[in-house]
Amino acid sequence: MSERLDPRLPIIVGTGQLTIREVSADPREPVELMAEALRLAEADAGVTGLLAAADSIRTVNQLSWRYANAPLEVARRIGSSPTHMATSVMGGNLAGVMVARAAAEIQSGSLDVVLICGGEATRTVSRLKADGLRPDWTVQPADTPPAETIGDERPLASEVESARGVVMPVHVYPLFETALRARLGLSVDEHRSRLGILWSAFAAVAVENPYAAIQSGFTPEQISDVTPDNRMISSPYTKRLCSNNQVNQGSGLILTSVAAAERLGISRDRWVFLHAGAEAVDHWNVSNRADLCSSPALRLAGRDAFASAGITADDVDHADLYSCFPAAVQIGAIELGLIEPNAVAGRGWGGIGARLPLTVTGGMSFAGGPWNDYASHGIATMVNVLRADRGSIGMCTANGGYTTEHAVLVMSTNAPVSGGYTHSEPQAEVDALPFVELNDDWIGAVTIEAATVVHDRNGPTHALVAARTPAGDRTWGASTDPVFMHTIENAEVVGMSALRSSTGVIEPA
Repeated sequence: MSERLDPRLPIIVGTGQLTIREVSADPREPVELMAEALRLAEADAGVTGLLAAADSIRTVNQLSWRYANAPLEVARRIGSSPTHMATSVMGGNLAGVMVARAAAEIQSGSLDVVLICGGEATRTVSRLKADGLRPDWTVQPADTPPAETIGDERPLASEVESARGVVMPVHVYPLFETALRARLGLSVDEHRSRLGILWSAFAAVAVENPYAAIQSGFTPEQISDVTPDNRMISSPYTKRLCSNNQVNQGSGLILTSVAAAERLGISRDRWVFLHAGAEAVDHWNVSNRADLCSSPALRLAGRDAFASAGITADDVDHADLYSCFPAAVQIGAIELGLIEPNAVAGRGWGGIGARLPLTVTGGMSFAGGPWNDYASHGIATMVNVLRADRGSIGMCTANGGYTTEHAVLVMSTNAPVSGGYTHSEPQAEVDALPFVELNDDWIGAVTIEAATVVHDRNGPTHALVAARTPAGDRTWGASTDPVFMHTIENAEVVGMSALRSSTGVIEPA
């Protein structure tokens, strides 16, 4: 069968994952987690010496420990001497982007064997820091040459957005969530229930995932209700509705061409073909987007990936949507056409009308959210799902920033029906879409577009509000008024008239 295949077709032949839950028992540093994940991927492929054959090693940016050149240290540990090494900048999309681009390079003939890996030891670092300690991990020499970088290093927030508190994802995504709630016409209580049901379904998938950080499962109420061990973070998000970055996890992926896989003797039952990959970036600053509850870039990237693979959303059998927060999943499912258009609220998978599960891992709250590297775990898990359901079609997404940067991958154990792997970037179309102006000098009447109340361990600290001026410009504001904050958390304020002062304070009109 393989003789009839295009020898340049890109395939994933090996995956490796590890999750270390007991910190004291195994305080491995990020590069060792990456190296071990790649060793596991080599064992998964069933061919000794595969790592040594790598043309390129690419690492996902890590935050728990800094290296001058992470791929160089990984190469040393696995006994590889690749001609190319690169690492990503910050961004949860970049694991997906690196797979998509590596596949394109394999298809073009410029590479044959590519290793992609990531690792974080945030849980270990946090435990040691609490005891006043610092891990004794690798420090490369000062003259170590840096690796090539992949990705856009621009600050995600503008100076105005940063000054107004529109910076932390854990504060920005709740704004998207309240805007989406209003668009869906849900009450505050209905919406709270929806989030609990959706994330409970994610938690149930994590129970069956051997690499999940949290496998206990949770009822909808245990997720949405505020309790001492599930405090409010930024309404409507409780702790269990947020990504869990307190994990020690490593991932490894091995991509080859069909020709290389045959030459190296990798069994056909290990192969998963990459059919299509697409990437696109929404308007960079949240302030300039047409609304706060959609992603045109993801919609267009998905359109291109599906078209290149010769499928529609209805043909997808398995999906893993980037899941830092519920808003990302819901927006993704809508944009990619994975939600039944006339679904009754509360029905379908996750209670949002989805026709199939939206995760194969359990998502970033439960499977684990190792900062920039979650998508590698989603892809690795998807490979194993497809091997067990041969001929089915899988799709993975990756998201960076505030639903800013996106990657979509389509794959299957079946080879593409016609042509080879296709990589698409419909960026020009995204850039041509409507652009909203930011007006930080506005004083006077506004209409509330979205709002959240930020909490610390002692309770609410302030409200963060997105609003529109009468001219349609976007402006940001805040409030510390207890009555207004209570209203934001318990009633629908989207569409409410308000007033913005010269200092950016917003209050009901």
